[in-house]
Amino acid sequence: MTDTLTLDSSTALVLIDLQNGILSLPTAKPSSEILRNGIALAEAFRARKLPVVLVKVAWSPDGGDLPTTDVDRPGPATAPPAAFSEIPAELAALGDVVVTKRHWGAFTGTELDLQLRRRGIHRIVLGGISTSVGVESTARTAWEHSYSLVFAEDATADTDAASHAHSFGKIFPRIGRVSTTAEIIAALSA
Repeated sequence: MTDTLTLDSSTALVLIDLQNGILSLPTAKPSSEILRNGIALAEAFRARKLPVVLVKVAWSPDGGDLPTTDVDRPGPATAPPAAFSEIPAELAALGDVVVTKRHWGAFTGTELDLQLRRRGIHRIVLGGISTSVGVESTARTAWEHSYSLVFAEDATADTDAASHAHSFGKIFPRIGRVSTTAEIIAALSA
């Protein structure tokens, strides 16, 4: 970082796919660490009455809304059970905004932009799983929508270490600020 991180009342925390089914995937960094840092961030944002947005991926039980594009590595052929999309009780709190997505990015086909703009949000602190898929897709669209971005590197993980390193080394510094949970919490307290 080139200067001190400043976070104000126009900042929201957006956590991507910190849900039971995704947290159970083998990640390059332990998902328990990612969840712990996500909880710490959420508690700090709530303490300052700033929005916490929990984004989860889910599909209808019949799977009719699953992506159907022709790709070499397709996603699920059937909708996972409802428990897959449940947000851990230790993360969620009354008053959080919960957004359900059906694609990689949290803006596509959801009300995320509306929820943020109506709350006067201009800056997003972003974390979650998986770095190169849901987090990066969301980040790119947020940047294109002119949101300022801060990435909580230690509250973000990927199933592939090289993909995580690429996003944080090559992409995220070009569209936002890379930070840590401790630095973000300190900036909220300043």
